Amino acid sequence: MLISIAAALLLFGYADAWYALAPAVLTIFLYLIFRDPDRSVSSVALGVFSPVDGEVVLVEQIEQGETGEAAIRIVINVDSFGTYTARSPVEGSIKDLGKNALWLQTDEGEDVILQFSGHRFGLAPRAFAKFGERLGQGQRCAYLRLVRTAEVQLPADGKALVEVGQTVVAGTDVIGNIPSPR
Repeated sequence: MLISIAAALLLFGYADAWYALAPAVLTIFLYLIFRDPDRSVSSVALGVFSPVDGEVVLVEQIEQGETGEAAIRIVINVDSFGTYTARSPVEGSIKDLGKNALWLQTDEGEDVILQFSGHRFGLAPRAFAKFGERLGQGQRCAYLRLVRTAEVQLPADGKALVEVGQTVVAGTDVIGNIPSPR
């Protein structure tokens, strides 16, 4: 972004102003893609937050999720002009860092999976949270790097609180609940 800003300023100052238009538009485009606004995250007991800005495209019960157990699967199409970072759907510790996925375990011992697919330009998402690290609800945990979809898998006895077609905001909207402690 700094290079495109510098190019726009140099072209505006030392050449025809019309030449500065392309780098100025590029700067705006890059800002929209790589922005990461602060979000006010309120704690919700047993709540599962949306990890990304986007639209819910699938809510289903599956027989075998990434943990090998039955799960509720929620798939969200990532808004291309949403935030650049993904947020942790639950409070808990990172149990595993798989390829394009985070396996989180809550204090209640429930497993929640967050994974991404559909990389654009060959840029896979990158977690900056580390194995064993504790994350809070809605805390930044990964760079999206232009992915198409985010998937959250909840325990099968949890509850999805969103419907297909619903728009969600990362770290703000609750998309489900994990089951109450037994």
